[in-house]
Amino acid sequence: MILELEKDNLHEIIAANDNVVVQYSAGWCGNCRIMKPKFKKEATTNENITFVIADAEKFPESRKLATVDNLPTFAAFAGGKFKNQVQTNKYNVLKDLIGEVTGN
Repeated sequence: MILELEKDNLHEIIAANDNVVVQYSAGWCGNCRIMKPKFKKEATTNENITFVIADAEKFPESRKLATVDNLPTFAAFAGGKFKNQVQTNKYNVLKDLIGEVTGN
């Protein structure tokens, strides 16, 4: 499943789902646009993970759930707790982070 945040409620999504991976991005971020289709592709092959796209500029409370000082930032949450994050534009690094959530 993939969701795009429409309000600043990422904490609710993390609490309601066992495994969550978030892409923090912004409309002006070129690398975010490059990674977005790859992120969405992963959502189709990892059905036990909720994938969320969060605009880091529009949703400051959601941004506080990870250390977002560069975009894109990808953050993984398991069991309602922060697990790990990466700041990357490399697909294999994103896949490794997703593997931490799935145990693969």
